[in-house]
Amino acid sequence: MKTLIIGTRGSALALVQSNWVAGELRKVWPDLNVELKQISTTGDNRNNVPFAQAGGKGIFTKEIDLAQVNGEVDIAVHSMKDVPTVLVAGLTISAVPRRECPNDVGITREGPFSELPRNATIGTSSIRRQAFLKAWRPDLNVIEFRGNVDTRLRKLKEGQVDAIILAAAGLHRLGIEHDGEALPFELMLPAPGQGALAITARDSDERVKELLSRLDHPPTHTAADMERALLGKLGGSCQIPFGAQATPLNSEGDFELVAAICHPNGSSQISARQAGKGGSELDIQVFEELESQGLGAFMTEIEEFLKL
Repeated sequence: MKTLIIGTRGSALALVQSNWVAGELRKVWPDLNVELKQISTTGDNRNNVPFAQAGGKGIFTKEIDLAQVNGEVDIAVHSMKDVPTVLVAGLTISAVPRRECPNDVGITREGPFSELPRNATIGTSSIRRQAFLKAWRPDLNVIEFRGNVDTRLRKLKEGQVDAIILAAAGLHRLGIEHDGEALPFELMLPAPGQGALAITARDSDERVKELLSRLDHPPTHTAADMERALLGKLGGSCQIPFGAQATPLNSEGDFELVAAICHPNGSSQISARQAGKGGSELDIQVFEELESQGLGAFMTEIEEFLKL
């Protein structure tokens, strides 16, 4: 293979992430020519409507997936949290590089996030973030707030809201300095896969999968797999306020896996925590713990509330 074509969105963050992957591939395979092909997605074209109405999970990946299946690009680089739990037929997540910080970050116009005044207005498009914020502070006015990182930071500076929530990983990758406050998992569990990248390849493309294997970080890959497996057991929807985080405990392959589901209005939540070998049914144990707390009835209540 002389040239490897990476499919990517055209956002600043997507290009930074794809160029990083391209650079890492060139380091490992100096004779490989790597090119980027920008592809516009549904999520990019419908950024003025609420996330769920725009199409939910997959809106930032499906056009790139199609280009990959059709052979227009060889691999794709996605933020893991944007990737549906069920991939398009013929594609596989071939590599997951080392994870960035998975936390969410609260950024305000002034003062610490933890000391926001009563009835402050927070902007976020994520139903997960909205729910956990309401559980933490029922007085907060949480509103729908879409746009790329720069757009949301600009809107914050203009005073459209008092604070916004962004992923720490995206801010770091973009090199954006901020006075934001990393939100502890006790307040807000990250989305499954948050902070990780997913590099997809065609199932049948053994040569490409071999190239990508050198970029894989097994602990991150295992952690993301467990978090996504839990989401899959819940139906794989980004419209459910669900967070999960698998944290490596040692070099022996042990992890702690935590998961929580919050009612969209923040009134109640259930959570579970288990430790054990990664990939050895740890996600099943966490799911069973959630079920023992009334997961089925709670999910029905959430779905009726959201009219899913």
